[in-house]
Amino acid sequence: MTGKVLAIILLLSAAIAGAGMYYLQVYGYYYTVQPNPGADVVLLADGSDAPQPIPYTGFQAIDADSSPIRYRACFETELTLEELQATYMSVGDATPLTAPGWFDCYDAVSLADALKTGQAKAFIGTKNIHFGVDRIVAVAQDGRGYIWHVLNNCGEKAYDGTVIGEECPPKPQN
Repeated sequence: MTGKVLAIILLLSAAIAGAGMYYLQVYGYYYTVQPNPGADVVLLADGSDAPQPIPYTGFQAIDADSSPIRYRACFETELTLEELQATYMSVGDATPLTAPGWFDCYDAVSLADALKTGQAKAFIGTKNIHFGVDRIVAVAQDGRGYIWHVLNNCGEKAYDGTVIGEECPPKPQN
């Protein structure tokens, strides 16, 4: 009888721990980002070091303090891909990161397909928004836009333990 009780306790504990970890990963750490009109959607112009805001509407974003690459956002713009490509620095092989399923406006799979087929283009939003992390902004032909963060070369080196070279900015102290 004692063995059955212990087995039931272990199974219940494992189920509760698994459900708790799932909730924390998918829902718990995320929060809604409050819009900051004129500063939420910025792009790095060719030959410039400072990002410039672009006109947008319908901004929605989520973020989490647990990781600098959990930021995801959606917006709409009236600028065409041709206008954006003529002015802003594009990214060649951008791969969007996935978002939680409950963040409905952001679909990484369809965005990745649109980037591959040329129906969307990706641009540098901000370099080193956090140490070793760049903000990528992608805009589709229909004006829908998406934002996510990716590790840049310095970030990949810093997080895998490789020595960071002189081309990287100094790493902030915790």
